[in-house]
Amino acid sequence: MTSPLIGPSELAALEGAALLDVRWRLGGPPQREAYAEGHIPGAAFCDLNADLASPAGEGGRHPLPSAEAFTASMRRLGVDGSRPVVVYDDADATAAARAWWALRYFGHEDVRVLDGGFRAWQEAGLPVTKDVPEVTGDFTARPGGMPVLSAQEAGALASTGVLLDARAGERYRGEVEPIDPVAGHVPGAVSAPTTENVGPDGRFLDPAALRSRFAALGAVEDVRVGAYCGSGVTAAHEVLALEVAGVHAALYVGSWSHWITDPSRPVATG
Repeated sequence: MTSPLIGPSELAALEGAALLDVRWRLGGPPQREAYAEGHIPGAAFCDLNADLASPAGEGGRHPLPSAEAFTASMRRLGVDGSRPVVVYDDADATAAARAWWALRYFGHEDVRVLDGGFRAWQEAGLPVTKDVPEVTGDFTARPGGMPVLSAQEAGALASTGVLLDARAGERYRGEVEPIDPVAGHVPGAVSAPTTENVGPDGRFLDPAALRSRFAALGAVEDVRVGAYCGSGVTAAHEVLALEVAGVHAALYVGSWSHWITDPSRPVATG
């Protein structure tokens, strides 16, 4: 299996790839200013809220954009269907994973995430620029490249397979909920915070360590696995980590922010 991750030196030697800077912070504005202060040469700034999601609503806080909207965004950012794409964020791939997953879902077959992000690139002493590239692409979005779960399917999978909750443990347990109006988790879901997928440097654990982590949670190759979070962003990171471990998983895109829009859906705490 070709790894969905790429290291700084490997990226520096890669020619012809489209680069997307997806720096973003939960609850904060897009990191466009950070991009303006310096980014990897050739990278275009990808706004997670505007380019990788449609406006919040009944579908949750970060619903998928339409195929037409995604096509327009990716062409504006220089993405072609025939050449590789590399995405990165500050360090831990929380935002970059959403770009990786969305591109894969919409049919791009050659997408990788810079392991360790912009921090790793800088620590490797590689060049940084303030120049904004002039790019255009020909990518056409075709939905269906990655498996997804509806709310009903996610609820069922928590009983028939393994449904991983990628949020912090205290949010899973319902002890705190800083963003959504209801605290708790999907009944039967297993707590699997994405912070445990990476080390202190923001780089992913090695595949064997990730396999061991997920196996302890019941997520192995011969079991149906799904993931959700608050709004489908960090859950994409979970799906990416599972992919590194050799386990394919489906994403509940609407996640908790969608689950709680229907008061008839059960909520568990503890």
